[in-house]
Amino acid sequence: MKTYKDDKTSEELPRFLTEKEVARMTGLALSTLRNTRFQCRGLPYIKIGRAVRYDLRDVVRFMETHKIAPREDF
Repeated sequence: MKTYKDDKTSEELPRFLTEKEVARMTGLALSTLRNTRFQCRGLPYIKIGRAVRYDLRDVVRFMETHKIAPREDF
């Protein structure tokens, strides 16, 4: 079996989440995800027909950019 440099293993392929999975993962209400989507804000998403999916990498990146580190000058 010949493998190519561009072949991706299942670990490298993106994972797509439903809006309910993203709501559970982020703690955001489903209505918040829908409202921000309608306003073209918030998380990037993919829409195929009526199905909405979020790339797991985008969700993790979104959460990381909203991280607040405590001050160390106590």
